[in-house]
Amino acid sequence: MFAKRHAFRTPVPFRLIPLATALALAACGSPDNSALSVAVLGRSGGTSGAPFDIGESTTLAGQLLRASTTEGLVAFDEKGRVIPALADRWIVTDDGQSYIFRLRDGDWPSGEPLTAESAKKALQTALDALDGTPLARDLAGIDEIRTMAGRVVEIRLGRPMPYLLQLLAQPELGLAFKNRGAGPMRLERAGSAARLVPIDPASLGLPAVENWPQRSRRIDLRVLDGPAAVEAFNAGEVDIVMGGEIQDFPLTRSVGILRGTIQLDPVVGLFGLKVMRDKGFLADPANREALAMAIDREGLIAPFSLGGWSPTTRLVSPSLDGDLGTIGERWSEQSLDDRRAVAAARVRRWASGASGSTGERAPAPAAPTAAQPPGAAPKQATKATRGAAPAPVPPAANGPHLSIWLPAGDGSDTLFGKLAADFAAIGVHLLRSSDIEAADLRLVDDVARYPRAAWFLNRLACSDGQGLCSTEADARVKEATTATTPEERSALLTEAEAELTAANVFIPFGTPIRWSLVRGSVAGFAPNTWGWHPLMPLAWVPR
Repeated sequence: MFAKRHAFRTPVPFRLIPLATALALAACGSPDNSALSVAVLGRSGGTSGAPFDIGESTTLAGQLLRASTTEGLVAFDEKGRVIPALADRWIVTDDGQSYIFRLRDGDWPSGEPLTAESAKKALQTALDALDGTPLARDLAGIDEIRTMAGRVVEIRLGRPMPYLLQLLAQPELGLAFKNRGAGPMRLERAGSAARLVPIDPASLGLPAVENWPQRSRRIDLRVLDGPAAVEAFNAGEVDIVMGGEIQDFPLTRSVGILRGTIQLDPVVGLFGLKVMRDKGFLADPANREALAMAIDREGLIAPFSLGGWSPTTRLVSPSLDGDLGTIGERWSEQSLDDRRAVAAARVRRWASGASGSTGERAPAPAAPTAAQPPGAAPKQATKATRGAAPAPVPPAANGPHLSIWLPAGDGSDTLFGKLAADFAAIGVHLLRSSDIEAADLRLVDDVARYPRAAWFLNRLACSDGQGLCSTEADARVKEATTATTPEERSALLTEAEAELTAANVFIPFGTPIRWSLVRGSVAGFAPNTWGWHPLMPLAWVPR
């Protein structure tokens, strides 16, 4: 049977309350094939010159370049849908454990034919390069890669992976032959900018496209920090700004409705604080829970004037495929004031014990079961082996002092102010650290690559080596990889979420915020659930 798309509940799209009319700004201007200028938010400089290093997959610029120059079996279009790339069609067996890809006719850039054997080797090389990463854990269900005919590749799975196609479309799964990708674009360097030139299909042995030079255009890509990127957009020097996150969101206030639109992606993912160490106040899971209880999540984002943003106290975004509905929001029957009263009592107990050098801690309640919403049920965590409202009353002098790392930017300044006030309300001093390694708390802001609980749990695993974790949760996730039915797998992942929640190693805020600036005349761009905007669709000249 032909591959089916698996739908999931799309989050309510963000909307900018003051600029609602601007989001519908119509395209204007005459289409032409002059270069389109794109700015990607990030570090405009670097010690390694890596903003345009295709091998640097940790930056958005690196991912965009790899996806543009080294496509995989499948790819994403501008709406986040999976489309053919090196494979022009595929089928999925009824049991969901075999994906069979028919490669397109054509050649590698070297002129050698694109064969099943060469594609198999390239895919295995890409998978091997992911060893030890969260994405490797996402792909752990792959059992074998086989060649079935001259241009047919089969991926056999140990268990069904409904979102395998979304994973195969990731930039890291691009296929290279003799260290060269097959496009669809060619990278050229032009000073501090990267020029991406669409490759004529005829040069790859594919059917020719009539009037190719007039049908396509070059993309000029450069990395700028937030203020420089928005300034360049307002000055008309760039047509698109990509990769916006919360730290730079206040900069969008300077964008007039005649210059373009502010586009927000309806993404899901992890947005909150990772607890990095289990010393002092943070040694007790009940105290870590106290921090989570103190946060006014709606108030945290209110200064940004965003509508449609979804706060949550859950580690896994609610209502994804496979969500059994047995884990609900924490403390749902308590008001914010009630939660803070409980949290403040824990802080006072700790401060009293600390000042008396007794080391006493409040006992933690029993852990929740998977069938219960995990509320006030802290558990001990494992340390990973790798290392406005009225002003609150200031915390007591002997209250705990905690440091937090946030990325630089006006949005982070606002976020810090709100968090500091929330924590002060329960007697905790919050200090901002510029050293990400030294901070007690660290902002995590990642978009899910596929909408399943496994993505969230894999990112918080002990093997990631970042901050506190739960070996019990990891054990349940590992068991889920060998589950024989979808129901058993969902139940085990639910147990893992309950274990991780009880350990209080991550303090969720809600859904991540991803924004772009797009000039009204630009085609080939659309908000989507992955927050991913490939460059090739932008290279087609509007008719």
